[in-house]
Amino acid sequence: MDGDVTVRVVFTDGLSHLYTGGKKEFEIQARNLRGVIKALDAQYPGLAEHLEEETTVAIDGEIHESGNYVQPVREGSEVFFIPKLEGG
Repeated sequence: MDGDVTVRVVFTDGLSHLYTGGKKEFEIQARNLRGVIKALDAQYPGLAEHLEEETTVAIDGEIHESGNYVQPVREGSEVFFIPKLEGG
């Protein structure tokens, strides 16, 4: 799409084993976090729901609030999906 950039997406070992058959790194074309999630969901149907509910996102090392899916990404950004920590 017009305005999309290439970003590197990284999953933890646990997430990759659960949802992507062990694949941990992806190159995705998107303009914002929503686009990243949609592109991953296209490759692994149903993944978007898990990412939105079960992970925290870091873009270039900065943690972003859950639900801020319009957060833009830049060319070469690294997007990390990290399992949410449960409080107890």
